[in-house]
Parts: sequence; C-alpha cells; structure tokens
Amino acid sequence: MVKLGNKEVSSIGLGTYGMGGKNSPDYKNDAKEVEAIKYAITNGINLIDTAEYYGHGHSEELVGKAIKDFEREDLFIISKVWPVNLHYKDVINSAKESLKRLDTDYIDLYLIHWPNPKIPVKETLDAMGELLDSHLIRNIGVSNFDIANLTEAIDQLKHGKIIANEVEYNLENYYIEDDLIPFCEKNNIKIIGYSPLNQGRISSKINHVAKSLGMSSIQCTLGYLKKKSIPIPKASSISHINELVECMNIDLDENEYNRIKEAVRR
Repeated sequence: MVKLGNKEVSSIGLGTYGMGGKNSPDYKNDAKEVEAIKYAITNGINLIDTAEYYGHGHSEELVGKAIKDFEREDLFIISKVWPVNLHYKDVINSAKESLKRLDTDYIDLYLIHWPNPKIPVKETLDAMGELLDSHLIRNIGVSNFDIANLTEAIDQLKHGKIIANEVEYNLENYYIEDDLIPFCEKNNIKIIGYSPLNQGRISSKINHVAKSLGMSSIQCTLGYLKKKSIPIPKASSISHINELVECMNIDLDENEYNRIKEAVRR
C-alpha cells in the first residue's frame, strides 16, 4: 500500500481505458469487464482509474456497477475532465455527470485530463476548488502536465493542492525520471503512470535481467516503475489481474533497481 491524499491505496491500480469502449461506448463486454473490476478489488487492488472520455462515459458506468457491492471508503476512484470542458461551469457539470455514472457521492481524485492552452488553468482550478468545498471531490490532480504546466497550475491554485500528475510512464519513456519525476517529488506530487506495460509491448531490454532476478518481464517492469510511481495498467482478464496482484508484493532492493535501470538505459 502507498499513501495518496489521505488514503492508503494499492501500489498498483487498475486502468479502465478501453473498458466500455474507447472514444465511443461499446457494450458487448460489459458483464466480463464489470466482473474483472470486481475481481481486482476483491484481490486487493483498490485504486480504479477512469474518465468521462473513456467510452464516452460508459467506462464510468461500468466502474459504478462494479463498486456498488464494496465499502466505498475502502476504494479510491479517479476520474478526469476532458480538455474541452475546462471552463468553470463545464468542470462542475462534468464532475456531477461523472458522479451520476459512477453512482457515488464523491470522486477521490479528480484530474484535468490534458492541459488546454485556450482556457486559463486558474478558471479550471477555481472550479476544482468549488468541487472540493462541495465535497463532490476529495483531491485535485492533473494529467499529462509537463513542468511548465505544473508550475503554472501550482501558482494558480488557491484552494487545496495538486496531489498527483498522471502521465505515460514505461520503460520506453523513462526520460521523465530525469526531470518531471524529480520536480513532482520536490512538490509532493505523486506520479500515476498509465500505459506502464506500453500496451503489451514489454521492452526486450529487460528480458535478461528479469531472468537473472527470477522474475517475469512484467514483474520486473512493474517492480521497477513502482519505485517512482503508481502504475495503472489496464487488465480485463483474470490471469492478467492475477499477475498485477503478484506484482504488488514485489519490492526491489537498490541493487535490483539499479540493474534494471542500467539495462533500460543501455
């Protein structure tokens, strides 16, 4: 478990992009995907990541169906507002619509999905502050923000604090370890890493070191990424979820971490 906001969350979360569709709803696998989310929760993954954009809201609906049989306070639900909806009233409306689809009273962490240079970030963050005051969200975060975006957001935020930045982080774009991650660490902003397994394209760079450590490539990859982030791979099969659950118990020592890091950067 790791700390995120005021809650303990699983060291690996469950991403849901593609569940219920991508940029439009897809209903054909609803039952299977609801069961997958429930299985993940039952087996210790309590952080679930979704967004209003995923499946045009249908992903949130599936998450809502999956979580209704669990104690809400034991879960940590992340959702995101799409960049066209970053004006003040649109942010409020998007959050309320997400809450309806999720069938819950609050969102644990609400993120700006992507920065929008056409809408002042102050306006968006003021709306986030209103959502905090209304207890509709519990924490504010961002996604896909670089250092310049983050610096501006930190400067403009007048209520609450930015606790997370969700970005792509895998062994192919490890370069964020050199600048973005240290900046976030300095400002107490947790990195949440999407596409940690690079959509199934596991880097061949680590096959040898993974074998020498007695791990699978997935275990090696997620064990490494967990040191600097909360990875949120998408998994909709029982076997894949079981792999993620096993990876939550991996705690690399400094030597193991550095061996992987060397292999990745070689």
